[in-house]
Amino acid sequence: MDNILEIAKKVLRTEAEAVAGLIAKLDTGFEKAVELIYNSKGRVVVTGMGKSGLIGKKFAATLSSTGTPAFFMHPAEASHGDLGMVTSDDVVIGISNSGETDELVGLIPFLKRFSVGLISMTGNPGSTLAKASDTHLDVSVAEEACTLGIVPTASTTAAMAMGDAVAVALLIKRGFKEEDFALFHPSGSLGKKLLVKVKDLMHTGDSLPVVGPDTSTMEAVMEISSKRLGMTIVAGPENKFMGIITDGDVRRGIEKWGKEFFDMRSDRVMTVSPKTISGEELAAAALSIMEKKSITTLVVPDAAGSAVGVIHLHDILRHGIA
Repeated sequence: MDNILEIAKKVLRTEAEAVAGLIAKLDTGFEKAVELIYNSKGRVVVTGMGKSGLIGKKFAATLSSTGTPAFFMHPAEASHGDLGMVTSDDVVIGISNSGETDELVGLIPFLKRFSVGLISMTGNPGSTLAKASDTHLDVSVAEEACTLGIVPTASTTAAMAMGDAVAVALLIKRGFKEEDFALFHPSGSLGKKLLVKVKDLMHTGDSLPVVGPDTSTMEAVMEISSKRLGMTIVAGPENKFMGIITDGDVRRGIEKWGKEFFDMRSDRVMTVSPKTISGEELAAAALSIMEKKSITTLVVPDAAGSAVGVIHLHDILRHGIA
């Protein structure tokens, strides 16, 4: 077992050193690559064969999700019609450790003919692909992590790290923010936190528990029970928000008044001026208030002070916002 752990440690150490070694290789070529992409009017087309292709797919996905439109093009399919997806406004990033991959080298004449910007990412600055590029990113490594020295391990890690460096540099240059990231990830946890508003989750219409101020607390309890939100709004004419009655108010009322409680008017036992929230606020903001105040619901009034909705803690959590 100790031997297995030592092997694993050596692999991780070798790959970490490969990534760290890229720092010394960064030069004006990296800056030119970022500027070329940033100033492009088109998209970034990432291409590569085999494991370089897998890295390319991840690179393209990272770019797209951070504000730089990109897609992956398989180099073998490119010469069979997929080159029709590439325009002179685009920038192509070719990934090849050797820089001599036939399928990628075969794309060079087309790219030159139509003046398509070409960025290469190779482990050989003197390769055909590197020399034909507008700028080159050196991802060469001293050794692979595998004991045979031939299986792409450290080299693929280095290429992926360089891709991340390009993507993050562009992200910062574009002033990309959390809100922008959320727009491209509406189903992700961040997207839900930054995009879902109270009005998207609140209960309205027939599902809204409401009683009048002169309604008996017995009827109020029935409303609380039927709408299953643990509370009811007390509203006057035109649904004017006056207060709320919660499960807790009912328990405390029974302790204080006994059976008489159920014959009392709702406006006598309601909680006046409870916490409220605007429908335009983020659901995450509603959750924060609930957590700080140890409550489970918030009433949503409109500009005129009428109760138009109620948002419940369970609605927020059920939507994946936490």
